[in-house]
Amino acid sequence: MRPLLLFALLISLISIAQAVEPDEKLADPALEARARGLTAELRCVVCQNQSVDDSDAPLAKDIRVIVRERITAGDTDQQVIDYIVARYGRFVLLRPPLSGDTVLLWFGPGLLLVIGLGLAYFYVRRLNRGPDAPQPLSAAEEEAVKRIIEEPRA
Repeated sequence: MRPLLLFALLISLISIAQAVEPDEKLADPALEARARGLTAELRCVVCQNQSVDDSDAPLAKDIRVIVRERITAGDTDQQVIDYIVARYGRFVLLRPPLSGDTVLLWFGPGLLLVIGLGLAYFYVRRLNRGPDAPQPLSAAEEEAVKRIIEEPRA
């Protein structure tokens, strides 16, 4: 039981750890808070589903430094985001805006869920319907059955 508890504690501590290194932090707490807010919304293009704030990849560090440089230069949050998107593409946004090329990203999971529920509904409905009623034999089939039954066996 203790190894499991220790493992759970280590996992929780790892999730708390941030990848921002001390030499990256800005001296002004307000600017640092802005930078952390922005880097939490940017995707690490190397690690994929991890924010730049959480990633310790070299490219993520470069993006964190760029964000802090732009904030220090006086850019607004939107100007910083626009600069990063211009440089790395919209893929860098963890929550891309709704547009023509991201509509499937936003609504695809819900659409798949609705389709799956619809298929499951019709499948269960078909199962509950039971077997189909037997169809009556045609006149030719009845005649063939009579011949087989009346045929003498050797």
